Amino acid sequence: MAAPRCLPLAGPQAVHLLASVDTLLFDCDGVIWRGEQAVPGASEVLAALRRAGKRVFFLTNNSTKTRAMYAAKLRRLGLGSAESEVFGTAYCTALYLRKVAQLQGKVYLIGGQALSQELQEAGIAHLGPGPDPVLGGTSDWAAAALDPDVRAVVVGFDEHFSYMKLTKALGYLQDPTCLFLATNTDTRLPLEGGKAIPGTGCLVRAVETAAHRQAEVIGKPSRFLYECLASENNVNPARTVMVGDRLDTDILMGFSCGLKTVLTLTGFSSLEEAKSHESSDCPAKRSMVPDYYVESIADLLPALQA
Repeated sequence: MAAPRCLPLAGPQAVHLLASVDTLLFDCDGVIWRGEQAVPGASEVLAALRRAGKRVFFLTNNSTKTRAMYAAKLRRLGLGSAESEVFGTAYCTALYLRKVAQLQGKVYLIGGQALSQELQEAGIAHLGPGPDPVLGGTSDWAAAALDPDVRAVVVGFDEHFSYMKLTKALGYLQDPTCLFLATNTDTRLPLEGGKAIPGTGCLVRAVETAAHRQAEVIGKPSRFLYECLASENNVNPARTVMVGDRLDTDILMGFSCGLKTVLTLTGFSSLEEAKSHESSDCPAKRSMVPDYYVESIADLLPALQA
């Protein structure tokens, strides 16, 4: 019989879990901060983990900040971090293009300045950031000039996404040898007050629909963020835990990588949703069931002080 999952993490259970791991991976927004405010108790938990000799890393699907910008935000919120502890999709997309794809040519980028900066720092030539207004009519759009050196299309969060960008991406991706990457496929970005805005996944789906192709995804639940971290650090998955607020990204990635998983209820997914997946007969939904849950990562503090 499979071990029970979706258990509350407290008391002796929390002490045992923390003793069984060397490395903790945290999602950021909704887990250790919300907007520009640290989750209450997060700084104390991270400090206690480091004092206990645990390694702490941060994995985020958000491509709107560079690795250095995330490290700066962690320090600004009193959470402490070195740049080497941060693995975001902007940084890891550049890593994929340089080390895995070994791209020879340019990138057509649908994305913001942070993603552009990470590509630049990796020595990857690219074009596309910023506004690209729609001018003329359909014949003009179809005749838009394409750079013959483009060998990849990358889609990240882009507040300037437009019909013209979509048309150019289609033009490049009609070449079957052109690589097609997405930083992530999160459908919504939750905001304070229960509001949300469309996420990168909406842009990715538009390009996929137009191009009749599916993007290779860098961010969670893909294994690649974890593999980036593991390639730069000696990580034993059996002694690693993923702490996140989304079942369909954080928990699913943790499950697929053989990590222990903890859902925190300060962000996107609810306990009711996790319990629903647990009782489902669908293997895909059961892959999103966490091993444990906490109301907040602050709930780990008593176990660290025991």
